[in-house]
Amino acid sequence: MTGGRMETRFVHAGSHPRRQQGYVNPPVHRASTVLYENVAEMAASQADPLKRAMPVYGRFGTPTTRAFEEALADLERGHAAVTTCSGLSAITTAILAYVRAGDHILVSDSVYVPTRKFCDSLAGLAVETEYYDPGAGAAIRDLIRPDTRLVYLESPGSTTFEVQNVPAITEVCRSLGVVTVIDNTWATPAFCRPLELGADVVVHSATKYLTGHADSILGAIVCTEESHAPVRQAAIRLGQCAGADDAYLGLRGLRTLGVRMRHHHDQALELARWAGEQEGVASVLHPALPGDPGHELWLRDFSGAAGLFGLELEPRFDSRSVDALLDRLRLFGLGHSYGGYESLIVPSDPVSHRLPGTWSARGPLLRVHVGFEHLDDLKADLGAALRAMHSDVVGHRRPERPRTGQ
Repeated sequence: MTGGRMETRFVHAGSHPRRQQGYVNPPVHRASTVLYENVAEMAASQADPLKRAMPVYGRFGTPTTRAFEEALADLERGHAAVTTCSGLSAITTAILAYVRAGDHILVSDSVYVPTRKFCDSLAGLAVETEYYDPGAGAAIRDLIRPDTRLVYLESPGSTTFEVQNVPAITEVCRSLGVVTVIDNTWATPAFCRPLELGADVVVHSATKYLTGHADSILGAIVCTEESHAPVRQAAIRLGQCAGADDAYLGLRGLRTLGVRMRHHHDQALELARWAGEQEGVASVLHPALPGDPGHELWLRDFSGAAGLFGLELEPRFDSRSVDALLDRLRLFGLGHSYGGYESLIVPSDPVSHRLPGTWSARGPLLRVHVGFEHLDDLKADLGAALRAMHSDVVGHRRPERPRTGQ
């Protein structure tokens, strides 16, 4: 589908009932082997370097994965998409499509921790990773060197939610021939389309909002016409593919993405406003809130906000107090993913994985995902835990116990 408003696109992108005997959803093709009519047809399939023109082998895609890829590319305003087995595999594939030994890459200091760990590991392949301040904007030019191959962005950033000036960065990079890859898992195409802001490649942990039901592991990469071939070829070389059931669940999730994201926006924004008024809360990290450092950029580049934000507690609370708060919660699950219908919360420690001084002299940080439970129930759950934590600190000044690493 190439036209229509976003609400209509969510429903119909990648949908071809007439090809499916009238059924609105495609069948789930669980397939490995493809049989050819003759040797000439087999030879033709092998001659296609991107393995897209015709069925070749299950690893290169089936009608189920193609439907999901077509729909997501349409929603992101891209040329084509590539599915992978997880969000991290989408990230690693997109990066490895471009970097070679001797290259230098710039990575936002606010990225998803597994992304950072992977980029650090690239030193073993003679690729140098340098982390930059997510507020750099056009000043990224000062960091780009003759051997800089790629700039990796995530906006807003994981756990601390800094919004980057994506158009300013991509404009500089494009003028210097540097590839830009951006993680759009938080906003999804419902609220932001980074290719329209100048990015070359967009990656998603489709496990999260795109699938939306906490029942699938899936990654996706959306490309421009120029970036599709190198990314697709990298996915083939690396053996990247998605299972048919996960691709089907991703496609199913896209149908309700617009509706779900709008409700996540409403729920999280209201809870964030409320949380900022509670005793013991030092600040709320949510770019849709006026006064947030990234609010003006968010207003310019986004049409909504996800259900994920940060909650900074006052520095007087120690790790024992935070653990007690988390253990008291009944509706908020203690879980590391997000994007599903359920509310989640996890502690975060920016000091351990950010540039020195980034989180100095600040309080404990919680990452909150707001699902679809009633807001009054969520407020009651979190409010009771915050009050109990405050009472414990006031009544029991216990020494902080040592924390062990994960």
